[in-house]
Amino acid sequence: MKKWFHVSASVVLAASIALTGCGSKPQPSANPPASGTGAGAETGASKKGEKFNIGMVTDIGGVNDKSFNQSAWEGLQEINKTTGAKVKYLQSKGDADFIPNLNQFVKDNYNLTWGIGFLMGDAVKTVASQNPKAQLALIDNVVEAPNVESVTFAENEGSFLVGVVAGLTTKTNKIGFVGGLEIPVIKRFEAGFKAGVAAVNPNAKVTVNYTGAFDKPDLGKAAAATIFNDGADIIFPSAGATGNGVFNEAKDRLKAGKKVWVIGVDKDQSLEFGDDVTLTSMMKRVDQAVIRVSNDVIEGKFQGGKNVTLGLKEDAVGLPETSKKNVSADILKKVDEYKAKIISGEIKVPDK
Repeated sequence: MKKWFHVSASVVLAASIALTGCGSKPQPSANPPASGTGAGAETGASKKGEKFNIGMVTDIGGVNDKSFNQSAWEGLQEINKTTGAKVKYLQSKGDADFIPNLNQFVKDNYNLTWGIGFLMGDAVKTVASQNPKAQLALIDNVVEAPNVESVTFAENEGSFLVGVVAGLTTKTNKIGFVGGLEIPVIKRFEAGFKAGVAAVNPNAKVTVNYTGAFDKPDLGKAAAATIFNDGADIIFPSAGATGNGVFNEAKDRLKAGKKVWVIGVDKDQSLEFGDDVTLTSMMKRVDQAVIRVSNDVIEGKFQGGKNVTLGLKEDAVGLPETSKKNVSADILKKVDEYKAKIISGEIKVPDK
């Protein structure tokens, strides 16, 4: 298994975007809060990025979703530490916030404005077309515009691998998948996961439940309770903050003496929820994509209009090193075998 402290050189080359002009210099707070409608961070050291301002607009999951948006913000915080660039986020409570939040950074002449999530696609397209000199970047959707770089991931490939883990670990042959909104990016998670389970355990049944939300942990908990009550012993949520409820349900069952597993998503969620309920996680290195693209802005490069897809070949999805805690060496060996077959093209993982 590979450690997740970097992405490969191909990611660095693939994901680049650049500066077309310096903007104004907002002064965000020195110590960003853990939550809120906006936060900033800066450093007093003289570094290459100190004249740069990079903003990020979350989708409705929020910056503290413990997965997708949080990973992106952690990437920008790292940019602040290493380059001195000033970074800030604006949190969206609903779709209506997307365009105003993006426009706030654009009007303040930020050097780069990030839209985080599939749901941001239309808003980024609108803002980019109305502000052709602004530089924007988008995660999980594609906008065809000369001033937007789009970064998507082959979530289906990484999800196939955790599906292999689930299929070889389950004792009941009942497994669950809890999704947020039924949109293409989440369908890629689902499709890859089901394919991975089926590849190693055709007798296992995967029950799918879409909650219709990325910011409702209670809905995730309720969905998990239903699936666990039906006999499942493993659930893979891909639902942003809603997925946190799946972990909460697993924790409650563990306290009651009932052992079940959850597969984390986007980040190594064993670090957040503990390895007593986290079997493994499907890492999606949003943080590293944000770091690389943002750093390219500071370096003076630009590939607006470029669409980049990152998967197993680029080390952008996969399992964390901590998987060794709960996943046997034999199963991890099988995971590596399937990973090699996917990278070589021998196995083509479905994406819907």
